[in-house]
Amino acid sequence: MFDLKGKVALITGASKGIGEAMAHVFAQYGAKVVVNSRRQEAVDAVAAEIRAKGGEAIGIAGQVANPEDLKQIFEKTIAAYGRLDILVNNAATNPVYGPIEATDPSVFDKIMAVNVKAPFELSKLAMPMMAKNGGGSIINISSIGGVRPETGLGIYSVSKAALISLTNALAKEWGHLNIRVNVICPGLIKTKFSKALWEDEKTLKRFTQHLPLKRMGNPEDIAGLALFLASDASAYCTGSTFNADGGFLI
Repeated sequence: MFDLKGKVALITGASKGIGEAMAHVFAQYGAKVVVNSRRQEAVDAVAAEIRAKGGEAIGIAGQVANPEDLKQIFEKTIAAYGRLDILVNNAATNPVYGPIEATDPSVFDKIMAVNVKAPFELSKLAMPMMAKNGGGSIINISSIGGVRPETGLGIYSVSKAALISLTNALAKEWGHLNIRVNVICPGLIKTKFSKALWEDEKTLKRFTQHLPLKRMGNPEDIAGLALFLASDASAYCTGSTFNADGGFLI
């Protein structure tokens, strides 16, 4: 049920953290993986690691906030593998920490461009190809901040809530095409993106002691859930929100 052989997966923001972990797991289960991030050398390195382990992968650089880059990422994926079965919208940004009233409009626009508009545009590019192939799986990576806004991360939380709503809208409209769209909301995961929240041991202990599982998550914790959503094991799941937060939202 978890076999991905014969399927092609495109993962944005896959040069490190959660995206990189998903790329390795998908390849391990047989998918041909397209690793995307901003720098070519970074995606090439991840793709090389996957190939060294016996998997199949290529790296395609491009900035998801740039519509022309998005189009090229998609077109190069099709040129390389001829199809697209799995799309993971994982790339995200949060260039500001502080009160909402202090957020500059340009920062608001950047957050929305990467966290919401890019998944919207890339999903639209993928839809005709997936429909032609009889279906596909789109996985959006949101955040528990999209369910419960986080102090100091106001606009980031708003963008992640919008991504959950976008997931539901696409799932409802594309279900008849057998295109499933689901969203994962990670909690505190040990990545470079969240380093400021876990690098101080006292701060981390204060956070994790209130979690039922008493620990922060690892990228592999999210990759396993993504594998479920990418595979036929989740064939009856669409429009669903999966929280992976150690119990934070309980």
